[in-house]
Amino acid sequence: MTTPDQVPISTLLVDDHAVVRRGLRAFLDAVPGIAVVGDFGDGRAALEHLARQAAHRHPLPDVVLMDLMMPRLGGIDAIAAVRAAHPSVKVIALTSYNDTERARAALEVGASGYVLKDADSDEIATAIRAAARDEVHLDAKIARALARSMGAGRPVHDLTAREREVLVLVAAGKSNQDIATTLVISERTARTHVSHVIGKLGLESRVQAALWAIRNGLVTVD
Repeated sequence: MTTPDQVPISTLLVDDHAVVRRGLRAFLDAVPGIAVVGDFGDGRAALEHLARQAAHRHPLPDVVLMDLMMPRLGGIDAIAAVRAAHPSVKVIALTSYNDTERARAALEVGASGYVLKDADSDEIATAIRAAARDEVHLDAKIARALARSMGAGRPVHDLTAREREVLVLVAAGKSNQDIATTLVISERTARTHVSHVIGKLGLESRVQAALWAIRNGLVTVD
């Protein structure tokens, strides 16, 4: 059970299939530490709701589970719009498609995860918790496929021992604060290390760095 000092992760469900929404809500309502605060059948309705919440200074959800294939406004465009208008809200792409191009598109517009609808309930809860911690959670098969699709980039030996440590922690989804705590350095130093690693490898984001680490054998995906 959630203790009084633990605030549940408020979660909004967006999927055009009512049966899916009901199933997700039934499951998540039973998960300690996660609270479903609403559900909508398309991306535009969800965006309108978030805009009203923000306009009235009502709390925004911590995490949105967003289907990618919906009427009126598709999931990719909806994720981009949510992240642009409400940067504090994390979005997880929830889809039936094991598709690297959709996954890449979702991550490029700011998704904090990509989870298949046939994932077990524990994985969906794990993805929500990871997003709330400002971490990224990917379906294992998608992560491996994305890693294979990446260019090899710079060789591993171009990284210093410290940079490898940082990269492994980034690949584990750790935030700059988590990296700082683990390596006993300041958060500013951790942030600098992360930026140097991404730049040195010729990459553009933490997600790309994590996939590079998988491709080059620094970490494995279960």
